[in-house]
Amino acid sequence: MPYDPRPMSDPRVLRAIAHPTRGRILDELGATGPMRAADVGEALDIPANQASFHLRQLAKYGVIQPAPEAARDKRDRVWRLADERGFRLDVKDIEKQPGGKAAVSVFRQNKAAWAHRLVDEVFSFTQHKGSFSAIVDQTMKLTKDEAAEFMGEVDEVLAKWADKTRGRSRDRRTYVFYSMVQPYPEEGKDA
Repeated sequence: MPYDPRPMSDPRVLRAIAHPTRGRILDELGATGPMRAADVGEALDIPANQASFHLRQLAKYGVIQPAPEAARDKRDRVWRLADERGFRLDVKDIEKQPGGKAAVSVFRQNKAAWAHRLVDEVFSFTQHKGSFSAIVDQTMKLTKDEAAEFMGEVDEVLAKWADKTRGRSRDRRTYVFYSMVQPYPEEGKDA
């Protein structure tokens, strides 16, 4: 099955999710499932009113939505991801739209900083007690179609584990699996 999440090409949505706190909220909702602002605040160690503000911003752009089925009563506001499979950014289309180049630039800077932090954390050798970290750097010879098929298989494994472990548990902490598949970067050559 090829990897093909829902495409996203709205610069306003990209700006909304470029904020590091909002990205972390999306990660936590993906790992945990439906959450209240107080739950998000506790997970991220931020005040509930700050979590509520960011949740409303994400909802404004359709990235998350209310989850009334998870509410305790009609006054209880619970949020969930609009699409658990996420989305695929169409960067070229976003850049063509008003404000798109700036949105893509900020998003790229934030994602590059995040990737750098993840690599630094793995190599810092100061793991949290009782946790596990690993890094994989594997090359393969693939066609474009094979690369899409490979990511589809990885996506299936990730979806299986996300479904199997979703929810709050004192025994679990949120882990991040960061992967990318791309042609090997070559100096001085355009893709």
